[in-house]
Amino acid sequence: MKASVIHEYGGPEVLRYEDYPDPVFQSGDVLVRVAAAGVNPVDALERSGGTKEWRPVQFPGVLGWDLSGTIERLGTGVDGFSVGDQVLAWAYHTYAELCAVKADLLAKVPRGMNLIDAAALPLVTMTGSQLIYAGADVKPGQTVLVSGAAGGVGRSAVFAAKDRGAVVIAGVLMKQLEAAKNLSADRVVALDDAAALTDLQPVDVVANTVRGKTAEDLMAKVKPGGTFASVTGAPANAAKYPEVRTVAFVSKQDTKNLEYTAKAVRAGKLTIPIGSRLSLRNASEAHAALAKGGAGKILLLP
Repeated sequence: MKASVIHEYGGPEVLRYEDYPDPVFQSGDVLVRVAAAGVNPVDALERSGGTKEWRPVQFPGVLGWDLSGTIERLGTGVDGFSVGDQVLAWAYHTYAELCAVKADLLAKVPRGMNLIDAAALPLVTMTGSQLIYAGADVKPGQTVLVSGAAGGVGRSAVFAAKDRGAVVIAGVLMKQLEAAKNLSADRVVALDDAAALTDLQPVDVVANTVRGKTAEDLMAKVKPGGTFASVTGAPANAAKYPEVRTVAFVSKQDTKNLEYTAKAVRAGKLTIPIGSRLSLRNASEAHAALAKGGAGKILLLP
């Protein structure tokens, strides 16, 4: 098969489109013909060596944590799926034409959803929703500020918090204020507007998806006894706020969670914008674009 392969850690240029062995297929696996792979910040961290202490790449290696595609083959012991089913998953080594995935990690693409665009959903929707349900344990009626609410993880957190019955404040950049009106939050605040941040009253929960000074500033906006739950680790100043429960949250694969959020996207309750769709052979270009930032997920099409 063809894949985007790295032979060493480095910048986007280390991604090479080349022949690569087909996936090793085991009992309980499903072989998926990849329609699209989502590009996530963790992919760039893996590529550059940022995760080598806890998730080293075995060279030559294939990156990628998101996929959508069509089932080509079922392993022994697999029930509930058929050849030809359209599926999506938080999987691994997805920058390739084929991917072997444990069947219990797969969700079926909701009827009527675009198969390629479904690849944008797994990692961000599970991370954002779990940040609310598991990390922050948000209760109905609480006031929740979601930082980075315009991103995929932030949007998913806004949806999950509203779904749980919270009052939600979407924290975005000033340049994102107009677009943020479509997030279904109760309020929107520009976190890079010093006056707006000063005027922000303390909240029960901050669901954080950003790093640096903004995250540190938001520690002061949590009520005593409240929660600061973050997918980017604890802020550097967390120890100065012992009255705040700080949670450095790490999401996990959860098929029921993925099925639920995919159905929410299909119903129009949650939107994960697509920024661009590029050929898999242009994975290096995709990683360069990711580094520059911008709106919407980048998808790679084999």
